[in-house]
Formats: sequence, structure tokens, C-alpha cells
Amino acid sequence: MVFSRSILPRLPAAVAGALISSALALGAAQAQDKTFTMKITTPTLNAALDQYARVLAAAVEKDSGGRIKVEVYPASQLGTIPRQIEGTQFGAIQCAIIPPEFFVGVDERFEILAAPGLISTMPQGQHVAADPEVLKLVLGFGAEKGLHGVAIGLAEPSEVIAKNPIRHLADFNGKKLRIFASEFQSASFKRLGASPVPMSPSEVLPAIQQGSLDGSVAGVELLSGLHFYDAAKYITMTDHAAIFYVIELSKKWYDSLPADLQQVVEHDAASIAVSFNPRAIEILEGARKVWLDAGGELIQLPADEKAQMVKMLSTVGADVSKEKPDLAAAYKVVSDAAQRYQ
Repeated sequence: MVFSRSILPRLPAAVAGALISSALALGAAQAQDKTFTMKITTPTLNAALDQYARVLAAAVEKDSGGRIKVEVYPASQLGTIPRQIEGTQFGAIQCAIIPPEFFVGVDERFEILAAPGLISTMPQGQHVAADPEVLKLVLGFGAEKGLHGVAIGLAEPSEVIAKNPIRHLADFNGKKLRIFASEFQSASFKRLGASPVPMSPSEVLPAIQQGSLDGSVAGVELLSGLHFYDAAKYITMTDHAAIFYVIELSKKWYDSLPADLQQVVEHDAASIAVSFNPRAIEILEGARKVWLDAGGELIQLPADEKAQMVKMLSTVGADVSKEKPDLAAAYKVVSDAAQRYQ
């Protein structure tokens, strides 16, 4: 209902006020009746990220009374990770659940959770993901570039798959390994003598099969879920870093929601990130079993070599960030949180 300025002044004030109130009420009612689509994208299959996505989808549909219709697209169905991120920034995708270091093109501070040596156990990492200071910091990244962060979760430790087994530190030497888009990871594997190559998960399996990669940094969940054991049987359990995931909404889409639906999405994303923690551990254990049942091997480095690796990588975070004040400040927030929960 629209009223022109030429008509309203000729109406009695009470009548004009009533008509305006009626129009506003009608607009609010129409907003309440509107249905919104929420496409959620993840790069994994049968891993913590996409299983979390399915739980979130069910909760949002239920708690919104069906006013938000959710579609989940795992395994990079909506494109490579860079395309998923761009789609979220511009509103074609409404929610991306991706490890934060892949967002470094948006803000390089996203990579701080990928720094080696921060996390040694799943419970510690889960506490860090829920830490108020970490949440306030990380969820604010990208706010000026089309993203609205709502939660952080911990998926699993980071490991290394290889076509030929890596049983000793010396075996890293000369290996061409795919890494996440993180300077922390690049610096880490250069120290181990490998040649790091940033690459989206959907491109890794063909590269290993074709021999253009010797292996990849990844988690067991992704590797089992996408059947990497068909191309490479060996995972070295380096546990050198943790793989977190961040839940980023399209700010354009979020801003289009009525306030009550904004609250539904924010609340569900944050609360499920915490309640999902026991399930995340079960998913990890299940993925390891799948790998072994498929004929794969999970390799442990000798204890002395594992300790040597930890020592070699322990200063990567500080060394990489020391020349970048904003990155250094962000790294300190996360490293301080990791220390609190040891």
C-alpha cells in the first residue's frame, strides 16, 4: 500500500496516521510470510563440516517455522573453494562452511587457526573454537567484504597423505605436497624439506593420481569420505596443526532477513557448533576405521622424530607473523587461548 505526499496532507492527522500504521503492519506481515532460501556449501563429504551443515539445516528450517528453506551442497558441488567463497560474498550462496585459512584472500588473519603447534588434543581445540575472545576476533574478519561470521568448529587434526609412505622426517624431503592456502602451512613444510602447493580439495585426488603431486595435507575425514585410498594408501599422523571450520554467511543475505530470522540463524549456528563436539570426535574415529577397512595405513612417526618435528614447527606462527602487526596481534589472541586450555 503506497500513499503519495500529495494525498496525505489533505487527510486528517488521525486518519493519515492510521493509514500509515496499517501500511507498515501490512509490510511487516508480508515480511513474516516471505520464504528465504539458504544454500550451504562445504568442500567435504561425510566429514564434520557437511554433517554439521545437515544438523544446522534441520535446526534452521524447524526454528524458522519453515520460513528458511535450506539446501546443503557438500563435496564442492557449488564449485572450488575460491568460487564458494566468492559466491558467499556476493550472495549467490548464503552460507559457506570451510576451513578459515582458505579465506586468506579476504583477510590474511583467517589463517591464524592453522598455525602449527597450537592444538594438541580435540578437547583443547574445541575449547579454543568456543573461546569468546577467539570468536569475537575471527568472526569479525571479512565483515567489510561481504561476510558475516557466526560460528567456529573443530573438525580434526591435520595429517599428510602420500602415494609413497612417509615413515620418517627425512621422507618429507623433496615431496611435492598440496597444502591449504596458508603461509603457516607453507613455512611449515618448507622447514620439513617439502615443496608446498596451495590447492582446493576437489583438485587434489586427480593430481595425486596423475603424479603431479606426491601427497597432500588434509584430514582423515576428507580423505576417507572422498575415497582417497583408491589413489594413495598412506596417511602419516603428523597432528602438526588443527583443521577448524568457520561458518560464514553472506552479509547481503543476512541483512535481507527479518530480525527474528537473523537471530534464529545466529543462535542455531553457534549453539550447534558446541553441541556438535562429541559427534565430531565420533566422525573422526569413524573416518579412521573407514580408512583402515579400505586397506589404508595410518603411520606414526618414531617418537624422537615426532618430537623433533614439533620443535622445528613450534616457532612458525611467531616467525611468520612477526613482520605483520595485525597478523601478530591476531596470532597472540589465538595462541593465548590455546595456552589457557592446555
